[in-house]
Amino acid sequence: MGALEKALTELNEVERMACTGSRMHSIDPRAKLIVTVIYIVVVLSFALDSPAGIILFWVFPIIVSAMSGISYNAVFVKSLYTLPFIMFIGIFNPIFNREPMLYIGDMAISRGWVEFVSIIIRGLLSVQAVLLLIMSTGFNRLCAAMGKLGVPSIFTTQLMLLYRYIFVLLDEALSMDRARTSRSYGRKKYGLKMWGTFIGQLLLRTVERAQRIHRAMLSRGFTGKILMRGNMHWRLCDTIYVVVWCLLFAAGRFCDVSGLFPFTR
Repeated sequence: MGALEKALTELNEVERMACTGSRMHSIDPRAKLIVTVIYIVVVLSFALDSPAGIILFWVFPIIVSAMSGISYNAVFVKSLYTLPFIMFIGIFNPIFNREPMLYIGDMAISRGWVEFVSIIIRGLLSVQAVLLLIMSTGFNRLCAAMGKLGVPSIFTTQLMLLYRYIFVLLDEALSMDRARTSRSYGRKKYGLKMWGTFIGQLLLRTVERAQRIHRAMLSRGFTGKILMRGNMHWRLCDTIYVVVWCLLFAAGRFCDVSGLFPFTR
């Protein structure tokens, strides 16, 4: 399976997971969205030189994945795709901040390395939380929940169309790649000139197809707002879900856990 086919398969797998039934799937999307936003805010509120406290928040994606019937290993692997971007954010911290902060035996670890690790941990946790939210809710229902919570419809509509455009882009790229493969006589790699031609044609084809889709939407009464089927009902279990997680987040944020790590200074 090629890279394009794999990417399209993984996106379809995310959509399939959002349609399964589990305790997590039955919770109101607004409750899951509120908890996820609070979780990300709390994780990012830690100081860069305090990675010990953030580690405790790894419990959240593990529990949520178990409630959703989704393998945490799969979520963790998907989150690693963003690791290069996360590492780029803190790559200069170890270079410019060399003040010793932690000691493992006689070995001193600089503050810059601690901050670098902290950035990686909080980045991975935030990505995993968002992935689980999408996998257990579905992107369309998530956008509908955002609309119910007061997010402007122009923003949620753009998000939904952008998400669908990813499928259009991958589908067109896959068709072009198959056509190239059938005419390449065994050549598996693109040359630099071929890449420029491929990307240009891909852009033109996806824009043309997107315009056709837009005209079809207008002919069916599209006015700039996508109407979602199904109603959302806030229940007592949704309130309990939000309250319990908020209490746990508050406890994890304000409790001192540095004593659990004897190598700290």
